Amino acid sequence: MTSIAEEDYKFVRESGLITELIDSEKLLPETVLDPAEHIELDDNAVYVLEHPRLEAVSYPYEWSFPLLKSAALHQLEILLESLKYGVTLSDATAYNIQFKGVRPFFIDHLSFRKYEAGEYWGGHKQFCDQFLNPLLLRSLLGVPHNSWYRGSLEGISSEELSPLLKWRHKLKIGVLTHVVLQAKLQTRAKVKTVSKKALARPLPLKSLQHILEGLRSHITSLSPKDKEKSVWENYTEEHSYDDQETLEKKNFIAEFAQAIHAPVAWDLGCNTGEYSQVLLENGINYVVGFDYDQGALEQAYARADANNLNLLPLFFDAANPSPDQGWAQLERAGFKTRTNAKAMIALAFIHHLSIARNIPLAALVSWLVRIAPNGVIEFVPKEDPMVQELLRFRKDIFPDYNESHFQETLEKSASIVKKKVISKSGRVLYWYSVDS
Repeated sequence: MTSIAEEDYKFVRESGLITELIDSEKLLPETVLDPAEHIELDDNAVYVLEHPRLEAVSYPYEWSFPLLKSAALHQLEILLESLKYGVTLSDATAYNIQFKGVRPFFIDHLSFRKYEAGEYWGGHKQFCDQFLNPLLLRSLLGVPHNSWYRGSLEGISSEELSPLLKWRHKLKIGVLTHVVLQAKLQTRAKVKTVSKKALARPLPLKSLQHILEGLRSHITSLSPKDKEKSVWENYTEEHSYDDQETLEKKNFIAEFAQAIHAPVAWDLGCNTGEYSQVLLENGINYVVGFDYDQGALEQAYARADANNLNLLPLFFDAANPSPDQGWAQLERAGFKTRTNAKAMIALAFIHHLSIARNIPLAALVSWLVRIAPNGVIEFVPKEDPMVQELLRFRKDIFPDYNESHFQETLEKSASIVKKKVISKSGRVLYWYSVDS
């Protein structure tokens, strides 16, 4: 931190706010280091702060609806608490929120600064763009925010969202105030028709708090519009193996977890988080789950929340993972760059990519093995009902999709520790390890 922010930082620290937020586990802890010992970072630094390393970094375009909603409410909670200490937030970027499991916490200590009497919250528009509007897109229109948000890293502006809404949407007080009027204000600002007198009018603190509390209440009431069952959220009940086979599958994953005992594991195609929970109950400290199905992700969130699991379920299209992007493609690290797992499971996963997305089996297996040095991959044969369902409306153009080709490919990159047939249809679990 340079001298520009020194005065605000001192004020905030002396207010007691930082200690309160850290103690209540709402803010990432910090350690103040000696700047003289870290001159390589910035020779103008007045303070150098060190934070604990995160088990996983995620971005709002990878969050499900409940994760984004939780992050939005946490941002507002941080601001409302700060105002009690005479402190405000200089911005409202969603990238200042990270998760431990599904529990949000704030990470940017330098966003805090002294509150000036009568000031407006400068982060209001950013909050709407990065939190409120993406939530409204799903809540009002039934459209998930992920693809739009990934293509526009600053979120969804009110000017973009407002024309998509019907009049019945716009008449809702929260939408009228924070979307419709916000869009009109931004349009007027572009043509310089907003008066300086209007902008200079002070906003009493109690009025600001009332606005923020109203915004919090509005977001609390939001839920996804598309409540119908999604394609895969009932997969746990509708898969093609019976209770005994499910038990054998869980025992296999439990044995793997106990042997590897990794700090972080990834669950590709995590569905509702059932097998993520098995990992966590058998020696894995933290699991990042990935799935494409919104309904399944919401159930995984509910599972993690109800059981206080160190499980972070993220939206993920394996055929098109998050890339490195932002300024100079360095601001937001992609899926590959963030790979830190020592263990990985991919259960009932590869047939969706190999058959439904036309990805060659050999390339897919090689990609999976590069993700983690230890893993379990489930091979689902063509005879399985779920694969037959994928082939129901298309020609079978996959002669290489068979177990012998799968095993041959896997053995080119790793050693097979153990394999087990776990269903009458011939599903097989392969436990692999990459030789160090």
